[in-house]
Amino acid sequence: MKVLLINGSPRPKGNTSIALQEMEKTFAAEGIETETIQIGNKDIRGCIACGRCAELGKCVFNDMVNEAAPKFQECDGLVIGSPVYYASANATLVAFLTRLFYSTSFDKTMKVGASVVAARRGGLSATFDELNKFFTISGMPVASSQYWNSVHGRGPGEAAQDAEGLQTMRTLAKNMTFLMKSIALGKEAYGLPEKEEHLWTHFIR
Repeated sequence: MKVLLINGSPRPKGNTSIALQEMEKTFAAEGIETETIQIGNKDIRGCIACGRCAELGKCVFNDMVNEAAPKFQECDGLVIGSPVYYASANATLVAFLTRLFYSTSFDKTMKVGASVVAARRGGLSATFDELNKFFTISGMPVASSQYWNSVHGRGPGEAAQDAEGLQTMRTLAKNMTFLMKSIALGKEAYGLPEKEEHLWTHFIR
């Protein structure tokens, strides 16, 4: 089984990375393969709602989004990590995720998702909630931990001192592993839930 981790911080060795690395160590101990993609310091533009992805099978802007798409399709779980900026995720990460989820047409049902956030003090739960919405619109179960998935730290490396935060990351990785393995067994025995034809409605009619 494989987990894809997305680091939305512009600092490859920042506090978001410390949280994700704690999860990576736990995944390794559980026999789960991992790959981390650093996108917070990349030049990634936002979606312009052109709809070309439906024709091309990929985003019209050929950057990290299209590179990550096949990795996303192949993985069993996705972890998204972000620092908190103004009680929100890094704008580069949001642009990346919006285009990644919108431009990929493969079925994401029952891929396990988890978000991780890092901040000096506040805005963690708002950012955590923002990132989880990408999972819940896509039929992806959201893994939980012993607390909201967050670590605290201001300067580089300070999150390593957040003992409870790091424990939360380890618990999250263990719970995510259990959920992925349980879903794999369920798919083998019962298959995926039957889907209805999507009903598209508009609030003006």
